[in-house]
Amino acid sequence: MAFEVEGKLHKKFDTAQVTDSFKKREFVVEIEDGAYTQVIKFQLTQSNCDKLDPYNEGDLMKVTFNLRGREYTKEGKTSYFTNLDAWRLDKAGQAQTSAAPAGDFPAATDEPPSDNMTDDLPF
Repeated sequence: MAFEVEGKLHKKFDTAQVTDSFKKREFVVEIEDGAYTQVIKFQLTQSNCDKLDPYNEGDLMKVTFNLRGREYTKEGKTSYFTNLDAWRLDKAGQAQTSAAPAGDFPAATDEPPSDNMTDDLPF
């Protein structure tokens, strides 16, 4: 399930090579939430790390991300981790160019023209 938030890029970090085969890049977005500003840390992984390059701190952006959680047990102690895995970054307010999702109803203007305008009943 994908989530989206819009906010201001507060901080971006360099890409970190965690293991030989895994790299990640973290960044923080300020999100207005009523009287309180939230600062939320996201991460980009692998080939997505470069998606942050065109953005500067202070830029408004929309982040599309997945919510990921896992359980980790070490020496009999269990911990839980949550990651916000970003996979798409857009300038805030930018119109999407992708097609409407399946299940959306067409607009009245999407109806093809009819040759027989006197009878609109299907039978």
